[in-house]
Amino acid sequence: MRTKPGVPYPLGATWDGKGVNFAIFSQYATRVELCLFETVDAKKETRRIAMTEQTDMVWHIYLPDARPGWLYGYRVHGTYDPLSGHRFNPNKLLIDPYAKEIARTIQWHDAMFAYTAGEGLGADTRDNAAFAPLGKVIDPAYSWGNDKPPRHPWHETLIYETHVKGLTARHPEVPETLRGTYSGLIAEPVIKHLQTLGVTAVELMPVHHHIDDRFLVKKGLSNYWGYNTLSYFAPDLRYSSGTMNPVDEFKLMVRTLHAKGIEVILDVVYNHTAEGNQFGPTLSLRGIDNLSYYRVDPNAKDRYIDYTGCGNTLNMTQPHVLQLIMDSLRYWIQEMHVDGFRFDLASTLARELHDVDRLGSFFDIVHQDPIISQVKLIAEPWDLGEGGYQVGNFPVLWTEWNGKYRDTIRRFWKGDGCQVAELATRLSGSSDLYEHGGRRPYASINFITCHDGFPLADLVSYNEKHNEANGEDNRDGSSYNDSWNCGVEGPTDNPRIQGLRERQKRNFMATLFLSQGVPMIYGGDELSRTQRGNNNAYCQDNDITWYHWQLNPQQKAFLAFIRQLVEIRKNPVLRRHRFFQGRQIRGSETKDITWFSPSGHEMTDAEWHNDCWQAMGMRLAGDAIGEVDREGQPIVGKTLLILMNASTASIPFLLPAHHKNVRWQMVLNTAYEVPERRGPIEKGGTSFQLMDHSLVVFQLKPLRRLSNGH
Repeated sequence: MRTKPGVPYPLGATWDGKGVNFAIFSQYATRVELCLFETVDAKKETRRIAMTEQTDMVWHIYLPDARPGWLYGYRVHGTYDPLSGHRFNPNKLLIDPYAKEIARTIQWHDAMFAYTAGEGLGADTRDNAAFAPLGKVIDPAYSWGNDKPPRHPWHETLIYETHVKGLTARHPEVPETLRGTYSGLIAEPVIKHLQTLGVTAVELMPVHHHIDDRFLVKKGLSNYWGYNTLSYFAPDLRYSSGTMNPVDEFKLMVRTLHAKGIEVILDVVYNHTAEGNQFGPTLSLRGIDNLSYYRVDPNAKDRYIDYTGCGNTLNMTQPHVLQLIMDSLRYWIQEMHVDGFRFDLASTLARELHDVDRLGSFFDIVHQDPIISQVKLIAEPWDLGEGGYQVGNFPVLWTEWNGKYRDTIRRFWKGDGCQVAELATRLSGSSDLYEHGGRRPYASINFITCHDGFPLADLVSYNEKHNEANGEDNRDGSSYNDSWNCGVEGPTDNPRIQGLRERQKRNFMATLFLSQGVPMIYGGDELSRTQRGNNNAYCQDNDITWYHWQLNPQQKAFLAFIRQLVEIRKNPVLRRHRFFQGRQIRGSETKDITWFSPSGHEMTDAEWHNDCWQAMGMRLAGDAIGEVDREGQPIVGKTLLILMNASTASIPFLLPAHHKNVRWQMVLNTAYEVPERRGPIEKGGTSFQLMDHSLVVFQLKPLRRLSNGH
């Protein structure tokens, strides 16, 4: 086969229209071989080609006769000495870290491990080529047409966290051949459903190609969530319908969603890889250059520093590791047209040595990058290491999953004391976390539930986790859920408890939509999906996690309630650019935000800190937003009064007075299962009976309009 020296950049396998350039980084390797395969079923490579050229620690070669569709892997030679951090073993075929498509995923076999168990962990000499994943050379050409990213402003964003497979695996209106695939996600009934929820962005759980852990496969389970990345460039092969190659199918999905005004955000896992701890398989980075790619314990280099709980941590102090991540991010933006990223365990990315450094190299590079800095960036602001909980400490440009918001809302509605002051802070945008760093209310990604933990239906139905199906004797998953089963653990026929659970679900969703910040719905919550008490369903690729679409009347009513919330949230007073100031703004009649006790007066210091206080009111002044639109015109919304009662008894709440030409009209009451489009009219200064465990929204309307139109 003809060969040429090639070039060290770009890394990976790059088709230039005439041939393919192969380039791979390894600082400590002594020899690298490119291995070519004829078919995905091949047990052995048909050719090994020594890559004799090395430039600045990058090995490279150019094959003029290579074409898109060629299958390949690498064998990397060097020292096998785990005690010094080196784990080279040329008997193991390795996947290219820059592979754009995975043609064959892993087949578990003892040969996938580079050491011999029980023999001092010496080098295993068995060849694994028959079982190893294979990369495929791709032609990146694709007709994007007039694709244009929607670029919704953060304050107008509503995120829907979902799983590519789970969303459509049981959807009766999606063709069976497309269920659980990229193509299934863009089926017309699915897009229509998202649009009726007001969704502006889907946040897809990991779609980077991942592997299923061997211990799970032995149990008949899988790594369904996908937080076990093998390739940072290749879309997961398992979500392809087979109608086209997975790269083009993913691009079609993005293009179609964009045309419908929906952005695509990827949940990405750049903190660890699927190779696990020192006893894990050798699939890619470990065999290519273990000491460069991973954080090893300086006192025991055969072991890894693990800030992730998954066995290893990528070495963010190594420039080529940073390059790998940045190249991956730019690839998904430029070539795949995605609109943003949610970074799993993002605190890990900030660790320069041990401590979390908010101005670490990773953030510096992101901030100066003209491409990455322009998309939506979401941090999961914690990891499992010391000092890893960093909610509120990420720099500008970043939004964060607000774990404090989640915990406060859960505790308030399940009746915990001492929550009203914290609740007020979270409802108004969490200025204590974000304002001091120059960020805005939309830095807070507000959520009640997410993939990690109970879905909403289980949050109101279980006090304890029930993870027996995971095969770990219910030891896995968190024991701290801030949940309340409303009196009975699990399913019940008691109509009183069923009614209370539905009311609590409405309370949670109403609170989410009425809070300043960016709301995130956990996909399936709107359908009342249950995981039967499993709060760690990462390994359940079945009806525990798949969405159900055949709804009973109660579930249909809940879905209608959420759609009503979507309409209410269109009010600009709920989508502010800036934090409240607690005063009158530009001639407004009232403060921009005012907090009331049930007696109708503004909350006092004593009431804010009363352990037993479980009810309060919040008035948002529509004429005190203090912001202008793109044309420079003042933004005016509708004044809202939101009353909340988490106690077990109904209470009389004195509605705050206003000038004589307006009245309060109820637009939402969670005490009722069937949503009312237009509720009763109440005069300011009168008493309103606020039901137990309920939330009510009033809107201020002119008296004349009410008298003519009611």
